[in-house]
Amino acid sequence: MTSNRVLHSCKFCLGGLDGFFIDNKKSDSFDPVDHSSLLLKRNEIIFSEGKYPKGIFHIHKGLVKIFKYGKDGKEQIFQICKSGEVIGFRAILSENPYNVNAAALEDNTEICFISKQDFNHYKDSNPQLQNRLIQELSMELQEWADFVTDMTQKTVRQRTALALVFLYEAYNEKEINVAREDMANMVGTATESLIRLINEFKKEAIISVSARRIKVIDIETLRSIAEA
Repeated sequence: MTSNRVLHSCKFCLGGLDGFFIDNKKSDSFDPVDHSSLLLKRNEIIFSEGKYPKGIFHIHKGLVKIFKYGKDGKEQIFQICKSGEVIGFRAILSENPYNVNAAALEDNTEICFISKQDFNHYKDSNPQLQNRLIQELSMELQEWADFVTDMTQKTVRQRTALALVFLYEAYNEKEINVAREDMANMVGTATESLIRLINEFKKEAIISVSARRIKVIDIETLRSIAEA
Protein backbone atom coordinates (compact mmCIF):
# COMPACT_ATOMS: atom_id res chain seq x y z
CA MET A 1 0.00 0.00 0.00
CA THR A 2 1.59 3.23 -1.14
CA SER A 3 -0.43 5.89 0.67
CA ASN A 4 0.78 7.45 3.91
CA ARG A 5 -2.11 9.88 4.31
CA VAL A 6 -3.47 8.59 7.60
CA LEU A 7 -6.75 10.29 8.47
CA HIS A 8 -7.46 8.99 11.96
CA SER A 9 -8.03 5.82 13.90
CA CYS A 10 -10.93 4.05 12.24
CA LYS A 11 -13.31 3.79 15.19
CA PHE A 12 -15.87 5.51 12.97
CA CYS A 13 -16.21 2.46 10.71
CA LEU A 14 -15.99 -0.38 13.21
CA GLY A 15 -19.76 -0.50 13.25
CA GLY A 16 -19.57 -1.15 9.52
CA LEU A 17 -17.15 -4.00 10.13
CA ASP A 18 -19.56 -5.49 12.64
CA GLY A 19 -22.25 -5.26 9.98
CA PHE A 20 -20.08 -7.23 7.57
CA PHE A 21 -18.69 -9.78 9.98
CA ILE A 22 -21.65 -10.49 12.23
CA ASP A 23 -25.41 -10.24 11.82
CA ASN A 24 -26.27 -10.59 15.48
CA LYS A 25 -25.75 -7.18 17.07
CA LYS A 26 -25.69 -8.82 20.51
CA SER A 27 -22.36 -10.43 19.63
CA ASP A 28 -19.09 -8.95 20.84
CA SER A 29 -18.15 -5.91 18.80
CA PHE A 30 -15.07 -6.03 16.60
CA ASP A 31 -12.62 -3.66 18.33
CA PRO A 32 -9.15 -4.12 16.82
CA VAL A 33 -6.02 -2.63 18.34
CA ASP A 34 -3.98 -2.01 15.18
CA HIS A 35 -6.10 -0.02 12.75
CA SER A 36 -5.96 3.19 10.74
CA SER A 37 -7.88 5.00 8.02
CA LEU A 38 -6.26 6.07 4.76
CA LEU A 39 -7.30 8.44 1.98
CA LEU A 40 -6.39 7.23 -1.52
CA LYS A 41 -6.14 8.76 -4.97
CA ARG A 42 -7.41 7.03 -8.10
CA ASN A 43 -5.22 4.05 -9.07
CA GLU A 44 -3.37 4.11 -5.75
CA ILE A 45 -2.48 0.53 -4.91
CA ILE A 46 -3.96 -1.11 -1.80
CA PHE A 47 -2.31 -4.50 -2.24
CA SER A 48 -0.39 -6.22 -5.03
CA GLU A 49 -0.29 -9.69 -6.52
CA GLY A 50 2.55 -11.78 -5.10
CA LYS A 51 2.78 -9.86 -1.81
CA TYR A 52 1.91 -11.47 1.50
CA PRO A 53 -1.02 -9.90 3.38
CA LYS A 54 -0.48 -7.85 6.52
CA GLY A 55 -4.16 -7.30 7.23
CA ILE A 56 -7.61 -6.67 5.81
CA PHE A 57 -9.22 -3.52 4.43
CA HIS A 58 -12.69 -2.12 5.03
CA ILE A 59 -13.95 0.30 2.36
CA HIS A 60 -15.53 3.26 4.12
CA LYS A 61 -16.06 5.47 1.07
CA GLY A 62 -15.56 5.12 -2.67
CA LEU A 63 -14.95 2.18 -5.01
CA VAL A 64 -12.06 -0.27 -5.24
CA LYS A 65 -11.13 -2.31 -8.31
CA ILE A 66 -9.81 -5.87 -8.11
CA PHE A 67 -7.75 -6.76 -11.16
CA LYS A 68 -4.91 -8.69 -12.76
CA TYR A 69 -2.41 -7.61 -15.39
CA GLY A 70 -2.45 -9.31 -18.78
CA LYS A 71 0.66 -10.24 -20.75
CA ASP A 72 0.43 -6.87 -22.50
CA GLY A 73 0.40 -5.07 -19.14
CA LYS A 74 -3.25 -4.10 -19.50
CA GLU A 75 -5.55 -4.40 -16.51
CA GLN A 76 -8.45 -6.85 -16.50
CA ILE A 77 -10.90 -5.69 -13.86
CA PHE A 78 -13.12 -8.51 -12.67
CA GLN A 79 -14.58 -7.10 -9.48
CA ILE A 80 -15.60 -3.69 -8.16
CA CYS A 81 -15.97 -3.44 -4.38
CA LYS A 82 -18.20 -0.82 -2.81
CA SER A 83 -18.47 1.07 0.45
CA GLY A 84 -19.07 -1.32 3.34
CA GLU A 85 -17.22 -4.26 1.80
CA VAL A 86 -14.11 -5.92 3.22
CA ILE A 87 -11.22 -7.01 1.01
CA GLY A 88 -7.96 -8.87 1.51
CA PHE A 89 -9.12 -11.56 3.92
CA ARG A 90 -9.01 -14.41 1.39
CA ALA A 91 -5.21 -14.33 1.19
CA ILE A 92 -5.00 -14.40 4.99
CA LEU A 93 -7.29 -17.43 5.17
CA SER A 94 -5.27 -19.32 2.54
CA GLU A 95 -1.93 -18.19 4.03
CA ASN A 96 -0.76 -17.45 0.49
CA PRO A 97 0.33 -14.27 -1.28
CA TYR A 98 -2.34 -12.15 -2.96
CA ASN A 99 -3.24 -13.55 -6.37
CA VAL A 100 -4.83 -10.26 -7.48
CA ASN A 101 -4.27 -6.51 -7.20
CA ALA A 102 -6.50 -3.92 -5.54
CA ALA A 103 -6.51 -0.17 -6.18
CA ALA A 104 -8.78 2.83 -5.67
CA LEU A 105 -11.12 3.35 -8.62
CA GLU A 106 -11.69 7.01 -7.81
CA ASP A 107 -10.12 9.88 -5.89
CA ASN A 108 -10.88 10.36 -2.18
CA THR A 109 -11.46 6.67 -1.55
CA GLU A 110 -11.28 5.97 2.19
CA ILE A 111 -10.24 2.57 3.50
CA CYS A 112 -9.56 1.25 6.97
CA PHE A 113 -6.72 -1.19 7.64
CA ILE A 114 -7.06 -3.94 10.28
CA SER A 115 -3.96 -5.98 11.06
CA LYS A 116 -3.72 -9.70 10.33
CA GLN A 117 -3.17 -10.38 14.02
CA ASP A 118 -6.37 -8.60 15.06
CA PHE A 119 -8.38 -10.22 12.28
CA ASN A 120 -7.19 -13.73 13.15
CA HIS A 121 -7.82 -13.16 16.86
CA TYR A 122 -11.38 -12.08 16.15
CA LYS A 123 -11.95 -14.93 13.68
CA ASP A 124 -10.66 -17.62 16.03
CA SER A 125 -12.91 -16.46 18.87
CA ASN A 126 -16.07 -15.89 16.83
CA PRO A 127 -17.94 -18.85 15.26
CA GLN A 128 -20.35 -16.44 13.56
CA LEU A 129 -17.48 -14.86 11.68
CA GLN A 130 -16.20 -18.27 10.60
CA ASN A 131 -19.61 -19.10 9.14
CA ARG A 132 -19.82 -15.72 7.44
CA LEU A 133 -16.42 -16.21 5.82
CA ILE A 134 -17.53 -19.56 4.40
CA GLN A 135 -20.58 -17.82 2.93
CA GLU A 136 -18.43 -15.07 1.44
CA LEU A 137 -16.05 -17.55 -0.18
CA SER A 138 -18.98 -19.52 -1.61
CA MET A 139 -20.52 -16.37 -3.07
CA GLU A 140 -17.16 -15.38 -4.54
CA LEU A 141 -16.94 -18.73 -6.33
CA GLN A 142 -20.37 -18.10 -7.88
CA GLU A 143 -19.34 -14.57 -8.88
CA TRP A 144 -16.24 -15.96 -10.60
CA ALA A 145 -18.40 -18.45 -12.52
CA ASP A 146 -20.76 -15.64 -13.57
CA PHE A 147 -17.82 -13.46 -14.62
CA VAL A 148 -16.33 -16.19 -16.83
CA THR A 149 -19.75 -16.81 -18.39
CA ASP A 150 -20.29 -13.12 -19.09
CA MET A 151 -16.84 -12.65 -20.60
CA THR A 152 -17.10 -15.67 -22.88
CA GLN A 153 -20.77 -15.61 -23.92
CA LYS A 154 -21.92 -11.98 -23.90
CA THR A 155 -21.15 -9.47 -26.64
CA VAL A 156 -19.17 -6.31 -25.92
CA ARG A 157 -22.41 -4.30 -26.11
CA GLN A 158 -24.03 -6.58 -23.53
CA ARG A 159 -20.99 -6.40 -21.24
CA THR A 160 -20.94 -2.60 -21.52
CA ALA A 161 -24.60 -2.45 -20.53
CA LEU A 162 -23.89 -4.83 -17.64
CA ALA A 163 -21.03 -2.61 -16.42
CA LEU A 164 -23.25 0.48 -16.58
CA VAL A 165 -25.99 -1.28 -14.59
CA PHE A 166 -23.49 -2.30 -11.93
CA LEU A 167 -21.98 1.20 -11.69
CA TYR A 168 -25.45 2.77 -11.62
CA GLU A 169 -26.20 0.68 -8.53
CA ALA A 170 -22.72 1.25 -7.03
CA TYR A 171 -23.24 5.02 -7.31
CA ASN A 172 -26.67 4.73 -5.67
CA GLU A 173 -28.44 5.74 -8.89
CA LYS A 174 -26.45 8.97 -9.13
CA GLU A 175 -24.13 10.03 -11.95
CA ILE A 176 -21.36 7.55 -12.77
CA ASN A 177 -17.90 9.08 -12.63
CA VAL A 178 -15.41 6.42 -13.73
CA ALA A 179 -12.55 6.81 -16.19
CA ARG A 180 -13.28 5.34 -19.62
CA GLU A 181 -10.09 3.28 -19.43
CA ASP A 182 -11.30 1.63 -16.21
CA MET A 183 -14.72 0.96 -17.72
CA ALA A 184 -13.06 -0.62 -20.75
CA ASN A 185 -10.99 -2.81 -18.45
CA MET A 186 -14.19 -3.87 -16.68
CA VAL A 187 -15.82 -4.79 -19.98
CA GLY A 188 -12.71 -6.42 -21.42
CA THR A 189 -12.42 -4.28 -24.54
CA ALA A 190 -10.38 -1.44 -26.00
CA THR A 191 -11.07 2.05 -24.68
CA GLU A 192 -12.01 3.19 -28.20
CA SER A 193 -14.65 0.46 -28.47
CA LEU A 194 -16.05 1.37 -25.06
CA ILE A 195 -16.34 5.04 -26.06
CA ARG A 196 -18.13 4.07 -29.28
CA LEU A 197 -20.69 2.02 -27.34
CA ILE A 198 -21.19 4.81 -24.80
CA ASN A 199 -21.98 7.14 -27.71
CA GLU A 200 -24.42 4.58 -29.12
CA PHE A 201 -26.28 4.37 -25.81
CA LYS A 202 -26.32 8.17 -25.71
CA LYS A 203 -27.87 8.38 -29.20
CA GLU A 204 -30.47 5.81 -28.14
CA ALA A 205 -31.39 8.07 -25.18
CA ILE A 206 -30.47 5.35 -22.69
CA ILE A 207 -27.84 7.53 -21.03
CA SER A 208 -26.65 11.13 -21.10
CA VAL A 209 -23.00 12.15 -21.00
CA SER A 210 -21.34 15.28 -19.63
CA ALA A 211 -17.54 15.15 -19.86
CA ARG A 212 -16.62 11.99 -17.91
CA ARG A 213 -19.92 11.75 -16.06
CA ILE A 214 -22.66 9.39 -17.22
CA LYS A 215 -26.30 9.66 -16.15
CA VAL A 216 -28.48 6.61 -16.70
CA ILE A 217 -31.84 7.63 -18.15
CA ASP A 218 -33.37 4.24 -18.96
CA ILE A 219 -32.09 1.60 -16.56
CA GLU A 220 -34.65 -1.01 -17.64
CA THR A 221 -33.46 -0.89 -21.25
CA LEU A 222 -29.87 -1.24 -20.06
CA ARG A 223 -30.83 -4.29 -18.01
CA SER A 224 -32.63 -5.79 -20.99
CA ILE A 225 -29.55 -5.35 -23.18
CA ALA A 226 -27.28 -6.83 -20.50
CA GLU A 227 -29.50 -9.87 -19.96
CA ALA A 228 -30.39 -10.53 -23.61
